Amino acid sequence: MPFKIVIPARYASSRLPGKPLLDIAGKPMIQHVFDRASESDAGTVIIATDDQRIADAATAFGADVCMTSAEHRSGTDRLAEVAMLRDFDNDDIVINVQGDEPCLPALLINQVAADLAEYPQADMASLFSHIHEEKQVFDPNVVKVVMDLQGYALYFSRAPIPWMRNHFHQDKTLPPELPHYRHIGLYGYRASFLKHYAEMTPCSLETEESLEQLRVLFHGRKIHMSEALISAGHGVDTEADLLEVRSMLGQ
Repeated sequence: MPFKIVIPARYASSRLPGKPLLDIAGKPMIQHVFDRASESDAGTVIIATDDQRIADAATAFGADVCMTSAEHRSGTDRLAEVAMLRDFDNDDIVINVQGDEPCLPALLINQVAADLAEYPQADMASLFSHIHEEKQVFDPNVVKVVMDLQGYALYFSRAPIPWMRNHFHQDKTLPPELPHYRHIGLYGYRASFLKHYAEMTPCSLETEESLEQLRVLFHGRKIHMSEALISAGHGVDTEADLLEVRSMLGQ
């Protein structure tokens, strides 16, 4: 099943400025992400950026680069512009591989593409994994998701959801009777939906939680979730993450 990958990459970052160009084992981070994406079954891999420094670095290692507006609120907004500029067909499946995931396995990229193809009624597809450590439930950097019986997302939050009213007020351990799930920020869309997303009004939930997928739920659209087949690896949000990934990749 052919699909396309777009890697949104911006230079600005409050915690790690210039994050896509940070060196990991002799390569800029964005090159590691591009390499992982290229290992998937995608027929096209594009790096989308508004920064010439990132564009120059990506061009130097042979990537296809699409320059986009600096005004986008989210990576999905940036992908919507790429879909328009590159004239994607409405039925094209497009995977958003975030530019700070240098360890993301290609298997998971393929999984999201296959899941979206399997659920034609879904507007988006994404992944989750089980949370087993109590500290992750209460960590705002770990995004949680709750789902319905068919695996469609009901809500995403940085807060502990579901909140166990009769348990968490006195005990911060995780009881087995109510699982908690971590959202893995890998998204699949149809190009037709990307065009609609760009026209959707941003909502306060999206802004306050800083979670772009909440715009989709707010407007009544569906996101199908599947459990990640393997670990998603280690993303880079902080300096500590960067040091850990450098160690993992041999620097």
